[in-house]
Amino acid sequence: MKRIGLIVNPVAGMGGSVGLKGTDGNVEEAKRRGAVPHAMDRAGLTLAVLSREPDLHFITCAGPMGADLLQKNGFSDFEAVYTFTGESSARDTVEAARRIRDAGADLLLFCGGDGTARDIFSAVGRDIPVLGIPAGVKMYSAVFAIDPAAAAELVQDFDPGRLRDSEVMDVDEDAYRHNVLKTRLFGIARTPAAPGRVQPSKQVYEEADEERGKAAIAQFLDELLLPGTLYIVGAGTTTEALTRRLGIKKTLLGVDAVRNRRLIAADCNEGALLTLADKYPDIRIIISPIGAQGFILGRGNQQISANLVRKVGMKNIIVVATPHKLAELPFLYVDSGDAELDREFGDSIQVISGYRIAQRKKIRH
Repeated sequence: MKRIGLIVNPVAGMGGSVGLKGTDGNVEEAKRRGAVPHAMDRAGLTLAVLSREPDLHFITCAGPMGADLLQKNGFSDFEAVYTFTGESSARDTVEAARRIRDAGADLLLFCGGDGTARDIFSAVGRDIPVLGIPAGVKMYSAVFAIDPAAAAELVQDFDPGRLRDSEVMDVDEDAYRHNVLKTRLFGIARTPAAPGRVQPSKQVYEEADEERGKAAIAQFLDELLLPGTLYIVGAGTTTEALTRRLGIKKTLLGVDAVRNRRLIAADCNEGALLTLADKYPDIRIIISPIGAQGFILGRGNQQISANLVRKVGMKNIIVVATPHKLAELPFLYVDSGDAELDREFGDSIQVISGYRIAQRKKIRH
């Protein structure tokens, strides 16, 4: 019988689609902008798979931090060792993690983002292996499964003798909202060892070759720009090289819209992008995978939602990455929140990697 701890952060990821670049300290603002909680749905996808497993005993929290979802998915073999009142907070996550550890859980499964991972690690350290169901905005830490389905597989296959060291990253969200990426190593947790199902930590490349690679990609994209076409430009320094070439100041960690070589809208949320998609008939989306992780969608660019991709059309997605970044990525991943759309990406995608150079990269599902 596997004893699995479960903590759900009900508000994780609410800031992503509305352009807040994080939810820590901004739950009310996210709600004001129309954000809809989705962590419960993400955790529910994992639990729906695990509901077919007969030998699981869950140790969890009362209400929306765990017990509600377990009941909804047909689990009866669980105990709630922590109860909270009002809206859950980081303090509740920390205390719940301690109690789950003390109750003898073999693995602590949680649903949230980097902030949740940080809170849990601060409580239990390396005392117990942890595994994240990705539901945050950024998720630069290496403790997350690549998607909810992979999290379920990792629980099913969990072997305490097969663990790896995984970085927990602390991201300065205030700086992030001002287009400055400040991260530091918060700690080294233990997670299930399963290449291809647990994400590596994000890497930032600053070598001279990288800058030349970005410039070459920008030059090629510049030649491809069509008059009258709206270009939705995703986050990152690779896409920023294009806007810099056009003389446009990009929202480095946000999503901008460019048409006829002019900035139409900056730091767009999902609603603004959907409105633009209704206004302009010809649209392209330019995105770059996160370094070392390889996610095209679902990490740091939730504004580019599944609804937007369907409206624009998958054939109008342009993926760009430098040769160095691609060499470090065995696979690309898609975690849009819509499993059917993710599968429609197929087994590979073309990636522009230089001036008039592209290569096909495998997508792992």
